[in-house]
Parts: sequence; structure tokens; C-alpha cells
Amino acid sequence: MKILLVDLKYDYGDANRGVNTIGEFGFHQALLALDHKVETFYYDDDLGGSPELQARLLRRAEEVRPDLVVFCLFRDQFKRETLLKLREIAPTLNWFGDDTWRFESFSSKYADVFTHIVTTDKFSVSAYRARGAKSVITSQWAAIDRHSKPRFAGEYQYDVSFVGQFHPYRAWVTGELAKRGLKVACFGHGWPGGSLSSEKMNSLFRHSKINLNIGNSTSLDLSYLTSHWKAIPLALKSRKTRSQIKARNFEIPFFGGFQLTDYVPGIEDYFDIGRELVCYRDIDDAELQIRYYLENESEREAIRTAGEKRASNEGYTERWRIILNQVGSSN
Repeated sequence: MKILLVDLKYDYGDANRGVNTIGEFGFHQALLALDHKVETFYYDDDLGGSPELQARLLRRAEEVRPDLVVFCLFRDQFKRETLLKLREIAPTLNWFGDDTWRFESFSSKYADVFTHIVTTDKFSVSAYRARGAKSVITSQWAAIDRHSKPRFAGEYQYDVSFVGQFHPYRAWVTGELAKRGLKVACFGHGWPGGSLSSEKMNSLFRHSKINLNIGNSTSLDLSYLTSHWKAIPLALKSRKTRSQIKARNFEIPFFGGFQLTDYVPGIEDYFDIGRELVCYRDIDDAELQIRYYLENESEREAIRTAGEKRASNEGYTERWRIILNQVGSSN
């Protein structure tokens, strides 16, 4: 299949933040690994969605004449009229990965525009269909299986680590754990530890006894809401009112790490909780789980090993194989 991939080349369209890792390795390289021919159309240079961008995309599609145009929309750079004209050239598909909090404000506007919709939120499927979507495919974020797995060096570097963009709630969780004597090594955009390359991040997962996963949705944990006068206003202003499964849930076990994650509805569809990963409900539960699994190495290692085995098929290559099979069967 000849595919035209429309995406950002850089993370959030900002070259200073480095390559769009999921776009390049989770989409582009995974599609190539499935023996598809992939042409790219990057739009980092026109995040305002100018009329010229609309024309350039249509010209590119006319030149390539793809069998499928794959999008991962960032914001509203492409107009409905442009996307409808594009469908006259080739079938289109968009990956919507934030429907737990962005469906009404964003995704719903495009429900009837794309030939195929991919959503990572199974609870949004009926809403898409109610708004005119004909082909709705449920998938999920994944691990970047085009990256090599790290080799364990023989000893752990950290007791507890966290990788993810800075967020006030995440800072409160890690800070509260530190007050309780549990230091969490934090890395990612906005943290003093800074961002990590994919290679270093994957190695960190394998060399941390416990990989803490903390969502950045609005937390209703009373301990957090009463921790600072800004906590409640920030929670009320946040658009992320529902937690969601993210790529990190798959990356940690895929690359051999033990995962302790905040519970997200639907995570049990992918992992056996307590056997392949461990979930916590609030800060007190997180502390309890961390202390328990630091002290019980054999149990922790059994869960780590089982999680890695389960996640071995949770990579983007397998995701795209399933998606494109469904696209083919619906045409």
C-alpha cells in the first residue's frame, strides 16, 4: 500500500524539543516495517494552518496518489473543506489519541470528515458514530518496537523513577513521596533532570526497580486539592478531566521495567493488574505499594517478567497491522 503520512516532524512542532518520536518511529518506521511505501508531508513550518498549507497538502496528494492518507492531527491546522476535498483523491484516516478529554472540543468536529477514525478511547466509539463517522477503529497507544531493547547491566540504578513532562500534580506526587522518605528520580521536559533520548529512557525503565507512572489529568485526590491554594483553581481550569491510557503504560513493560501506575479505566483490557503491572489509587496507596515492592524483590521481578512478556505484542507495528487490516476489510 502507498501511504501519505501527514504529521509533525518535531515534538509539538518545535525543533528545539527534538524529533516527534511517536510520529517517526511509532507511525512512519512501523508502517515501513510492514512493507508499505510511505511518503511524508510535514507541516511544522505552518502551525497556523494557512490557505497555502491547505493547497500544498492537496497538491502533494495529487502528486503521490496514495492508497491511504494517514493523519495524526495536532490542532486545527487543516480545514474541513480541505479534508473533504482530500477524500476525493484518496481514503483518509486520522489517529485520535486524546478523546478522553478532547473529544467534544476537538475530535467531534472531524467525526464525519475522515474515511476512517482511529480512537484510543473505546468509550468514544458511539459518540463518533452519532456524529456521522462510518468507520471507527479502536486501537491504543503502544511501545516503539522499532527501538532495541536495553541489556540489563546487572544492577539497578534507581529505586523509583518517573519519566514524563512536568505537571503540577506530578510534582506534588513526587514531592509528597520525597517527604515520606521515598525519592523519585524525575526526567522529562520541564524537570531539572531534563529530557532523555529514547535510548536512555528505555534503559532507565530496565534499570529502575520501580517505574512510577503518573497521569496529568485533573486529580480529585483530596490530599492534593488541599495541599496548596492553587491546586483547586488549576484543577478547575484543566481540560483533562478524565485519565487515559498512554504510551508509557506499554513502553515501561515492553523495555523490561516494573510498572506502578495510577489506575486508568480500561487498563485491565491490556494487562492483568497485580500480575503484570501494579496500580495505585491515591498518594497513600502509592507509598504503600512502593515500600512493599522495594522490600519484596522476588514478587516484583515476577510481575516485571510477566509484564514484559505481555507487552511484547503491544508495539506500534502490531497496532498498524491490525488497523490496516480493518481498513482493507471495510473498503
